[in-house]
Amino acid sequence: MAQAKILIADDDILVREAVYKILTMFGHTVVSCASGEEALAALACDFDLIILDINMPGLDGFETLKRINDCNYGIPVIFLTGAGSMEYAVKAINLGAYDFIPKPIEDLDIFNIKVKRAIEKRKYVLQEKVYKENLESEVRSKTRELAKKNRLLEEYNEDLEVSTLNTMLTLQTALEEKDMYTAGHTNRVTFHAMNIAKALHLTEKEMTVLERACKVHDIGKLVIDVNYIRKPGPLSDEEWLLMKKHPEIGANIITPLAFMQEEIFIVRHHHERLDGKGYPDALGGSDLNLLTKIITVADSFDAMTSMRSYKKNMEPLTAIAELHRCAGSQFDPEVVRVFVEVLDSQI
Repeated sequence: MAQAKILIADDDILVREAVYKILTMFGHTVVSCASGEEALAALACDFDLIILDINMPGLDGFETLKRINDCNYGIPVIFLTGAGSMEYAVKAINLGAYDFIPKPIEDLDIFNIKVKRAIEKRKYVLQEKVYKENLESEVRSKTRELAKKNRLLEEYNEDLEVSTLNTMLTLQTALEEKDMYTAGHTNRVTFHAMNIAKALHLTEKEMTVLERACKVHDIGKLVIDVNYIRKPGPLSDEEWLLMKKHPEIGANIITPLAFMQEEIFIVRHHHERLDGKGYPDALGGSDLNLLTKIITVADSFDAMTSMRSYKKNMEPLTAIAELHRCAGSQFDPEVVRVFVEVLDSQI
């Protein structure tokens, strides 16, 4: 076994010198002290073992052990006990002592075994401490590395989401630009809807969902014959049935996008009515969420106030009157009230 550094404290000079000689004979480095106070003064974390006498003037072995424990060095302590003081040994063990040795020391082999075992324990304690420190360091390093990767992944996902949304918006804008009457419709609907949302004090998350839904609400028209959109007169029954499919088609287009799952409902139902007479699913009342009710009002107002190939545009005041007339049947009355207040503040 490798040489160890041992601290001994005993007020009996004969015992102290005897233990010193035995330990040095075993190849250990020994620091000897005559009292508990001296032992505490010499104490350092590089000791492998401490051997204490129990009955010492000043600080006895028990009090010395308590103060050694306060240092939290994890150094094993063996007590030397005089004849007839075995109850002291029990008390010492309860205080955290590693072992006890009766004195005088008569069996050097047993003494050597006890010392070796204590030193081995110290070695294992130090190894475990180093292992834990290395493990904690590695865990911290891996945690930082994982956090960095997560940040990069989040940034990538955000960029991908923005890129995907911008691509769809570009396609929708290109579709609108094919017809002078629908150009800018998506931007205006988004503008109106966000003003309503702000007036209703919606959460940041709700605002984000609503804005995304507005930007792609007519994406389904990409697969509808553009001639239907630009037709100067009323649509035939067949053409109207095909045109009414654009909310379903739009919802299907964005369904594969994991980050737009809440927007699917809004896109699919932005032509529903409060009275259940809308399309495609004839939902109404509480079946429609607030965000859908907002985009319905914003979309309808822009449709009424915009020139189309098949109709003249309404003046804003006329469109507002129409919103009031249809509040409770087509539109949510509270959303209409708030929107009209917003419009009044802008006029």
